[in-house]
Amino acid sequence: MIAPARAAAFDILINVARNQGHSDELLRGSAVDRLSPQDRNLTTNLVMGTLRWQLLLDQRITSLLARPETKLPLPVQMALRLGAFQLIFLDRIPVHAAIGESVELAKQGESKFAAGMVNAILRKIASSAKLTQSVPQIDAVAAHPEWLVARWAENYGSEAAKAICLYDQQQPPVTLRLVDEQSEASLLSNGIELAPGDFLASARRVVRGDVTASAAFRSGAVRIQDEGSQLIAELADHGQRILDLCAAPGGKTAILAERNPEAVITACDVSSRRLNSMRELLAGSPGAERIRYLHADATTFQLEPEYDLILCDAPCSGTGTIARNPEIRHRLAPADLKRQQAKQLAILSSAMQGLAPGGRLIYSTCSLEPEENEEVVERCVDRAPGMALQSFARVEGLPATAFSGHYLRTIPGIHPCDGFFAAQIISTRTA
Repeated sequence: MIAPARAAAFDILINVARNQGHSDELLRGSAVDRLSPQDRNLTTNLVMGTLRWQLLLDQRITSLLARPETKLPLPVQMALRLGAFQLIFLDRIPVHAAIGESVELAKQGESKFAAGMVNAILRKIASSAKLTQSVPQIDAVAAHPEWLVARWAENYGSEAAKAICLYDQQQPPVTLRLVDEQSEASLLSNGIELAPGDFLASARRVVRGDVTASAAFRSGAVRIQDEGSQLIAELADHGQRILDLCAAPGGKTAILAERNPEAVITACDVSSRRLNSMRELLAGSPGAERIRYLHADATTFQLEPEYDLILCDAPCSGTGTIARNPEIRHRLAPADLKRQQAKQLAILSSAMQGLAPGGRLIYSTCSLEPEENEEVVERCVDRAPGMALQSFARVEGLPATAFSGHYLRTIPGIHPCDGFFAAQIISTRTA
């Protein structure tokens, strides 16, 4: 019999490998929700750990194959990865459980010889030294595609590239956005231990406890949101007529509504499914009655110059969030950056048309790549008369290294949050 946590982790990893979902979404699915708290934690650890260390796991497995060039069936490959991760990185997992249940998982494939091969390879791995005692920087770097690490080293320096890789291999902190003081008191009364955020007054870091099981979380009084993500919406500041382009899943929209109690906010997204989920998520949040939802494609959206504040949180490669979304490194290819850039140029060009005279637009991504950030902003501003870049005011508590020229950029491992980029564009047109 296969333990529920391993069965759930195996299914999620298979779906991720087939591009049938993202790990963070699948880990919040109904199948995982039905597990006990202990099994949910183990499932999360197995999924995220296997994805984070997949490149090194595959190297170890391939070295033990009789024919290293052989392409294994996906279920067999995943059973080996899952078993190898447990044997190498998880000291508390009994060896017999990691091997035995991985063999049973491999039997779900079509190869009749798979079970014996999986058993033999995992036994060899079990007999070798574990890596958990000390994970050196070189292992964290090797757990990323070489081309991606080389880019980071070129753009930010070799030490920063190593810091990013190390950050990506650790479980990132759970950070909350508090709506009011009562929500914090409710969490504390449920035994959840909190610490202040690093640079935002409304952010809290979870030290201990399961926030998702609390009434405050279920009611929407607190949201799980990285502090860097919160920062982008804080930087947007104030407006009366606000457009949030590419708005789903809604965390930044909620902050805009909290900070602008008199504003009318239009939340636009290309996905009707994500927009409906966002509507449900924000139904009970402050200012929800002032949020209008619009299903539209921001790349072709024809806007009138009527908004005094636009937040354009563009879809991107997500390389600043690999710690939370480890499969990004396995899906992304160099050519994808130019493809993303083409979409971002279209979105930002469209968004700027909606700025009223004197209005402000915040362009942001969760990417570390210049092609998706300053290159997009500078190309769009250069070819749009009446638009100019404006620097951000410094944020107390946020290191000065996060500000460079007109831009804000947080780098994982250098700053205490995910990687985000933001630029502020001002309309100098006259009415």
